[in-house]
Amino acid sequence: MQKKKTLGELIRFGIVGITAAAIHYGIYWVLQHCINVNVAYTIGYVLSLLVNYYLSAHFTFHEKMSTRNGIGFGGAHLFNYFLHIVLFNFFLWLGLSRELAPLAVLAIAVPTNFVLVRTVFKRL
Repeated sequence: MQKKKTLGELIRFGIVGITAAAIHYGIYWVLQHCINVNVAYTIGYVLSLLVNYYLSAHFTFHEKMSTRNGIGFGGAHLFNYFLHIVLFNFFLWLGLSRELAPLAVLAIAVPTNFVLVRTVFKRL
């Protein structure tokens, strides 16, 4: 039963993750044409983070939003943000285009984020 529950969480996490990633990338894509790419990436990340927290609590893990899991979620995402920005700049340095670098970041950061966020909602 526990494996089935975890699989359901993983699937819902994927749906929420795709939604948050689309919001992040969409905002980044628009802004990167007119402001610094790191600033654009950060603004997209923060706005998608707000949507992600709401959907993660209610849809993915069926938990109530609280100060405790909000702080844990923010802490997990602070780590995740630094992972994102380091990888983003690394991929740009390697020569990936400004349009493709965020997608490469997501391929690495999303699985890491699942473990961190699940820990916040299930262990706190």
